Amino acid sequence: MYYSVLTKIKVVTTFAVSMVFLSACTNASSINTRPAHHTGNGFQNIYIDDPDKGFMDFVKMRFFGEEWIDPSPFADQIPWQPLDLERVNSPSPDPKISWLGHSTFLIQFNGINILTDPAFADRVSPFSFAGPKRYTKHTIDYNQLPQIDYVVISHNHYDHLDSQAINVLNKQTTPPTYFVPLGLKELLLDNAIPALSIHEMDWYESKTENRLKIDAYPSQHWSARGLFDRFETLWASWRLELGGFSLWFAGDTGYNEQLFTELGEKMLAVDVSLIPIGAYAPRSFMKTYHTNPEESVLIHQLIKTKTSIGMHWGTYPLTAEAPTEPPIKLKEAIKKYQLNKDDFIVMGLGETLLINMDK
Repeated sequence: MYYSVLTKIKVVTTFAVSMVFLSACTNASSINTRPAHHTGNGFQNIYIDDPDKGFMDFVKMRFFGEEWIDPSPFADQIPWQPLDLERVNSPSPDPKISWLGHSTFLIQFNGINILTDPAFADRVSPFSFAGPKRYTKHTIDYNQLPQIDYVVISHNHYDHLDSQAINVLNKQTTPPTYFVPLGLKELLLDNAIPALSIHEMDWYESKTENRLKIDAYPSQHWSARGLFDRFETLWASWRLELGGFSLWFAGDTGYNEQLFTELGEKMLAVDVSLIPIGAYAPRSFMKTYHTNPEESVLIHQLIKTKTSIGMHWGTYPLTAEAPTEPPIKLKEAIKKYQLNKDDFIVMGLGETLLINMDK
């Protein structure tokens, strides 16, 4: 009896050890084969170690660090006009780009209307009573927008993925189709977007729908919708191609020479790029995930774009620099790197730009 029990113990122990070893080998194989930006419970940036900074670090920086400038006195200094709906709704043989504010652009060509990172709310925050409040006027009653066919989302921060905007777009005759990074489908489903209208994509994935070809590419940023979900969903930049017109939407990103050199080598050249130039101060806190205007110019050069348009400024008070500073610093960087003045421009809020395809 003693021998039988001992034998059974050895058999069970051997089996348990074997299963642990097999599981470890399987997990190691899974880790080795998954993309570098995937982790066991979310995502990470490549080529950097993500800083371990949380909400309390932000509070310390925001309220006990460098003094932030009150944006309200600068509101009248931001170029603004109401969106010209007659121009927006008129057919054009050339692509049209309208800046609605922050990172929200209306892109129109060949009868297709696309919105990037729509933010329609007065506050980009989980709360209606607190958080960054828009200091420049809205350019349009968003219910008057033309029928939007596609919405491109870079990541889930409130100034880039706004539930109020989704609710407005849901009221259109035909709600738009959404292209989002991995992990954002559930949030859109919770906001009454039909599953068939949501395309989740990983970096370097490509889809073609109707006349739009869209590719997801890396950016250097992060994600969070609350206090405990950092890096759980992916962030991305996007290349759009529509009837011979191409555009790169950078979303939100910090500068990384290796990342954008690689992106410039892998991605086809584009006619227009939308690149952030604001929300960069203080650099001690913002540098990893937000470009300053000089770094934006470096990105412009690395990805081989004909024309770039500055975004992510002039709308919400997110960081410490003066609201009017980004275009000034951009002009200095253009001069420093000997670009033509039309190579990297800024638009006025509500302005519509016709893109000359013969350039």
